[in-house]
Amino acid sequence: MNNFNKEVIEQSKTIPVLVDFWAEWCGPCKILGPVLEKLAIKYKDRFRLVKVDTDANQEVAAQYGIKGIPNVKLFINGEVADEFTGALPEQSVDKWLQKVIPGKNQKEITAVKELLLEGNNAEAVVLLEKLIKAEPDNPEVKALLARTILFEDSSRALELITGIEDNTDFSELIESIKTISNLFTVNGLDNSEIAKQFNSAVESLKSKNFDSALEKFIDVIRTDRTFNDDGARKACIAIFKYLGEENEITLRHRRDFGSALYV
Repeated sequence: MNNFNKEVIEQSKTIPVLVDFWAEWCGPCKILGPVLEKLAIKYKDRFRLVKVDTDANQEVAAQYGIKGIPNVKLFINGEVADEFTGALPEQSVDKWLQKVIPGKNQKEITAVKELLLEGNNAEAVVLLEKLIKAEPDNPEVKALLARTILFEDSSRALELITGIEDNTDFSELIESIKTISNLFTVNGLDNSEIAKQFNSAVESLKSKNFDSALEKFIDVIRTDRTFNDDGARKACIAIFKYLGEENEITLRHRRDFGSALYV
């Protein structure tokens, strides 16, 4: 490569550049190369693939600390954003790309997050519905839309998160959506006072009165933590993850929740 700076560093400020460091004598490189080329076609304009022969470009290889090949580095805005070494199978590389390649509509996704922080769910839903049509397989869009419509359409929310449970970036949010959705269908509890208290907490949750729901679930924990298979503790954690750890409601109830666990 005659101009690594121009073809990779500068180019990555416009579009992510995936660099495949390889060599002619490297057997695993010949296995990984076609996989990367196939995925480059699949992802179309999401990134540009550049192949760098480490034998012919030893200074570049040394500059980026290439000690084993094949080595794949993703450059975004002139910097290495992520990388891996070795001939991974296509499915593994694909999953890695899903996590590290910015979405085509990243600006719109950022705008959605800002709307959600402001509590403007109505506008967020409108934008998310457009995004899900543009990127139906984007796990972040699916998770955000599922979160936003959970209280109005929990069945669709569950459909949206099906298949992305293993995505570690959204695993906590996905688990909270599943837990809250299951709470909406709780039935078969006895007529005891603790059951009534638990059901009252669920009703508060359904109406999005998170303060009341958390207070009641925490009281259930204090009374009988084991009730409904530790359901009150699981409910509190789900609400915290749904709202976010920095949300003022989460912060307001975290201490009481923690103390209730060790009464």
